[in-house]
Amino acid sequence: MERITIDVVSDVVCPWCYLGKARLELAIAEVQDEVGVDINWRPYRLNPDYPPDGVNQKKALEEKLGGAERVAQGHKMLTELGREVGIKFDFDAIKIGPNTLDAHRLIHWAMVEDRDKADKVVNGLFKANFEEGRNVGDHAVLLDVAEKAGLDRRVTASLLASDADKVLVVEEIEAAQKMGVNGVPFFIFDQQYAVSGAQTPDVLAGALRDIAKAKAEARAGMN
Repeated sequence: MERITIDVVSDVVCPWCYLGKARLELAIAEVQDEVGVDINWRPYRLNPDYPPDGVNQKKALEEKLGGAERVAQGHKMLTELGREVGIKFDFDAIKIGPNTLDAHRLIHWAMVEDRDKADKVVNGLFKANFEEGRNVGDHAVLLDVAEKAGLDRRVTASLLASDADKVLVVEEIEAAQKMGVNGVPFFIFDQQYAVSGAQTPDVLAGALRDIAKAKAEARAGMN
């Protein structure tokens, strides 16, 4: 069985990224007998200018998208798309638009431990923000997510209280932007094929099958 590594560039306050994650999981489930998949979570910040305490989410979104009606339309569509993949978006519950630098540091530390913990952290952050309306810029919330994912709460607390890996995360985001990532989610397969946006499971499953086939053919050609 061919193995494919997917680098997923995303932000935990991006609803399309949450949708993209759920759709990717459905695609992986569809091809699990044919292709093995390893996922690396990579950082991106939609709102790097937000202060550490965050902003008024409703006001900021209305300014960004051009009014309450546009926001409501977008939320309605996302809520329906989310329902199809088991996401219960509750946009009204989100009061704070957070700065996500610390959330990305947490994902990084989870990735250092193992991919399974990283996946649980990413899921926990998406769920906290989009389904529970919790502020994922708040250290108390981040510690709850970390502990539930199997990370040591005290170690994580001391890391969050420090500047550990802040520069690393920002540099990684800058590297992605230089590579041409200007919107998320962004999927990079085996560091050479890119898929942008929250594509449907069939598109992602097709990409996985095509890449696995190309790898198998390349290997056969070398023998």
